[in-house]
Amino acid sequence: MATSSLPAAQALALSDLVTPTAHGIASRVLAKAAGGNVTLFSFDEGQGLTEHTSAFDALVLVLEGRLDLTIGGQAVTATPGTIVRLPADVPHALDAPEAARMLLVMVK
Repeated sequence: MATSSLPAAQALALSDLVTPTAHGIASRVLAKAAGGNVTLFSFDEGQGLTEHTSAFDALVLVLEGRLDLTIGGQAVTATPGTIVRLPADVPHALDAPEAARMLLVMVK
């Protein structure tokens, strides 16, 4: 069964859906279904996610700021309006050298 934390039939500003945390990371699951999840993240400057893997492909859509990713040892810089695919089972990490927001779409 699909679930969502969003009201139906409304245009919402993504920037209003997660509150940034000073010196931290904030996230909100926007939708969850058998086929995947959509999560909105807000990173304060200097924050990030340590190297890890996922059993599923994921898409990172940068909304604000800059994200420096490492995917299988390859450096990728992502800025607003860009999309990055994180392949399943490939180690990846993320750093936010400035405050940033992104959508993470997990594809199962």
